[in-house]
Amino acid sequence: MNMQASDVKTLYFKEDGPIPNNSSLPVLLYKKALEGKLDRCEEIFNSNNWTNSWTNGVFDYHHYHSNTHEVLGVISGGATIKLGGENGNEVKVAEGDVVVLPAGTGHKRIDASSNFKVVGAYPDGIQHNLKTGENSVRFEDMEDIEQVPIPEEDPIYGKEGPLTSLWK
Repeated sequence: MNMQASDVKTLYFKEDGPIPNNSSLPVLLYKKALEGKLDRCEEIFNSNNWTNSWTNGVFDYHHYHSNTHEVLGVISGGATIKLGGENGNEVKVAEGDVVVLPAGTGHKRIDASSNFKVVGAYPDGIQHNLKTGENSVRFEDMEDIEQVPIPEEDPIYGKEGPLTSLWK
């Protein structure tokens, strides 16, 4: 089953203090996209060229990556994630949900179940940087964010997935 662009929730964020966000590309929220496939999450991401994957949680402080986009697939539990910086939106994610964060988008775990776990990955396996807004050179970060290419494949659905039409 392929998810349509109309089934994906999109969230846009403007610059928020020390968090630059990405005013050109929306955060994509795919509800229950991994349902029945939780044990294959990493394999699915990797097969669509979202690699350099890891399994863990989400940091409990605002951070972003200026040099790459990121996908987070919830493989167990649930959490409230703050997206977009201090003035951003709190989003509840649960087992099976996928969040695609464009470069520069702030994210922070507010709370989580004790079994909360995500698989994260990056297009083309890019080694991400970790920025908090305090360890950043703002002009350079903004330039980096603008230079990050749009992935050729959606992390779940490949070349025909919603990301390829929503991030044009």
